[in-house]
Amino acid sequence: MKSIKTYLLLVACLVFSTYAFSQYTEVINSNRPGVSRSAFSVGTNVIQLEVGPYTLKEEHTPLKYEVSGFGIDFTARYGLLLSQLEINIEGTYQNDTFTDNRSTISIEDKRSNFKTLAIGAKYLVYDPYKNAEEDKPNLYSWKANHRFKWKSLIPAVAVYAGANFDTKSNPYTAPGIEGISPKVMIATQNNFAGGWVFVMNLIKDRIGTDQSDFQYILTLTHSFNPKWVVFGEAQGISSDYYADNLFRFGGAYLLSKDLQLDTALTFNTKDTPSVFSVNFGASYRFDFHRDKKIDNNSSAKDEAKRKSRRKKNRKKSKKREQDFNDDGLM
Repeated sequence: MKSIKTYLLLVACLVFSTYAFSQYTEVINSNRPGVSRSAFSVGTNVIQLEVGPYTLKEEHTPLKYEVSGFGIDFTARYGLLLSQLEINIEGTYQNDTFTDNRSTISIEDKRSNFKTLAIGAKYLVYDPYKNAEEDKPNLYSWKANHRFKWKSLIPAVAVYAGANFDTKSNPYTAPGIEGISPKVMIATQNNFAGGWVFVMNLIKDRIGTDQSDFQYILTLTHSFNPKWVVFGEAQGISSDYYADNLFRFGGAYLLSKDLQLDTALTFNTKDTPSVFSVNFGASYRFDFHRDKKIDNNSSAKDEAKRKSRRKKNRKKSKKREQDFNDDGLM
């Protein structure tokens, strides 16, 4: 019987953790292993680093070229001033070999540069889980904790605004792209019962340039226990320079409350070009978060003032009643 109660308590804690995404959490809350961005920040005074080396293979059948190489995705996040606010820098650096097979002799071109580099800020504008007292776990019912709730369809919503930095003659951008360009995003997140989380990003990137694109990212994750998470993701990219539909699958393992390891596969279903990538990554946070202290002395003084005001109001009320009776009106 004791073991059953212990198990129920553990399950309840897991369920509760799916609702406790309000900014700072006791364990690291990483955007990896996918490329979508959570609606929630890392929490005030938390510095979080997320990196992922990868290998890449592309083949463009009609144009007869190949690309093979490696790169690294990176993100640095910081919770600034408000629990809803996060500033971040993120990017992808790639080093590869471009092989042109259109002639009898293959021509190789070694390339390297930032595919993306952006600095921005994200702000949580709506949090449906902020006042979720009624969503506390039921310690005695697994079914109650895992049943579907209609209000879970209402997502948390965040907005992002940032700037891209592109260098001149970058082999990974359209010709003529250089300098600074705006980037905006809307990020939503639904936390469902049973450890399911759905994230959606709608992104408008490199606004006002010849490579202005629209992207959507849909990510579904599922946690089996406090350590293991699996995910599936679909990413659509549409612009005059490049268009694709990418799919990712993988998982993550929580090594400690501040360290997460992950891996993922990325591929598409076309040959213009075909894409296949393997990624291994890690996320680590430097946790300097401190909860705000409640000044008990101040609270006691405020309560004393309220009691004093109530006492004075009662005295005034009694005096008005006495004056009323003395005037012979009752």
